[in-house]
Amino acid sequence: MTTARKRVPTAWGVVCFLIAVVLVFAVIRVTIDSQNIANGVIPEEGEFDRRYAQYPMLAYAHIIPGVVYLVLAPFQVSRRFRNRHLDLHRKMGRFLVPTGILSGVIGVIFGFFFAFGGLAEASAAVVFGTWFVIALSLAYSYIRAGDTVRHRRWMIRAFAIGLGVGTIRIWVGLVEAIGLLDFDDAFGAAFWLAWTLHVTAAEIWLLHRPT
Repeated sequence: MTTARKRVPTAWGVVCFLIAVVLVFAVIRVTIDSQNIANGVIPEEGEFDRRYAQYPMLAYAHIIPGVVYLVLAPFQVSRRFRNRHLDLHRKMGRFLVPTGILSGVIGVIFGFFFAFGGLAEASAAVVFGTWFVIALSLAYSYIRAGDTVRHRRWMIRAFAIGLGVGTIRIWVGLVEAIGLLDFDDAFGAAFWLAWTLHVTAAEIWLLHRPT
């Protein structure tokens, strides 16, 4: 019991750190894109920023709901918050599920058609983006059926995928820094590494918490 209690603050520390990573990169993304769009600049073919300048509506239909989902979802999976604010938990859930699904669906489309990291990134975006949407959809269906245990488990699976966005950025930096791959290839590999790690971690977490 003591060991399990110690893991919870550690897990929340990781969650907060990864959300902070996502927020930092979101601010950087907005800063670069706003300048490009305001000045009518489309980066050259092969540059990372090009797809965001070319398709800003599609890109931000994924980014904005995704950031909102990641910032608010920790409250939804917090037992303490749920127990103290059950009515608010339910209202937030009605908002966050469609918000997350919207971000996930657009993310699959954007990642498949405009992948910077080639086939590796495109395939990961489709596989894990689809898993994210399925997890949220099942979580919704279970709570509608009154099954709170399965609802919570599927929400945790979805949240783990969402957090993977922060880990992707870390993996890109690590893989490129040690010289294993160039930036293009590092980006594709990071998608698979990060999301595989998060899916596995979620299942291990849930394995030790069956209820």
